[in-house]
Amino acid sequence: MPATYDHPRAALTVDCAVFGLDDDGLKVLLIQRGIEPFAGRWALPGGFVHLDETLEQAALRELREETGLERVFLEQLYTFGDPGRDPRERVVTVAYYALVRLGDHTVQAATDARSVAWFATDDLPALAFDHDAILAAALNRLQAKVRYQPIGFELLPPKFSLTQLQRLYETVLERPLDKRNFRKKALALGILQELDEVEQDVAHRAARLYRFDEAAYRQKLADGFNFEL
Repeated sequence: MPATYDHPRAALTVDCAVFGLDDDGLKVLLIQRGIEPFAGRWALPGGFVHLDETLEQAALRELREETGLERVFLEQLYTFGDPGRDPRERVVTVAYYALVRLGDHTVQAATDARSVAWFATDDLPALAFDHDAILAAALNRLQAKVRYQPIGFELLPPKFSLTQLQRLYETVLERPLDKRNFRKKALALGILQELDEVEQDVAHRAARLYRFDEAAYRQKLADGFNFEL
């Protein structure tokens, strides 16, 4: 005989904070809601979990359905369960975050998303639900993550300059870094391969290009590292 419950149960959702980087800085992917509540407001991609799927499967499905984004590696962030966070009913959400190269993905709104776009993290519209709190937690996690895990592989193009690498860290940490000290520490990590190539079509002096040594990079991920700046 199936078990029955006398107490009410909360609904369960997932929400995804997906970050990318371009020449203008760090971006986050948002959808414009096409349905109530908060129709017309911008929000993180997400939705209700189906009974026959895991949390990660639900997050990946919602990303695919609402934004067209696929093949994204998600990490679980935090659970948000304030009783008043959703005006429809008692809803608990499990938040995920991801880092992607913008050039590797084309986004397109679908299902209940009216529109989808990348927004600068320092110039955001008013967000639905408690998504401002979720996004703040994701940014805090990202800032902590750069100290124990190299993140450039997920955000930078395959070939990049040390200036681009430093700018990535400065953007995430929201503070300037000493150029000489940063380059010394970055090169000492042993995960960068210097290429016999320089930047093309730039107004300034062309800088040497690098790429990540993927095997060394993955080993750093497995071992953990300390990159105090």
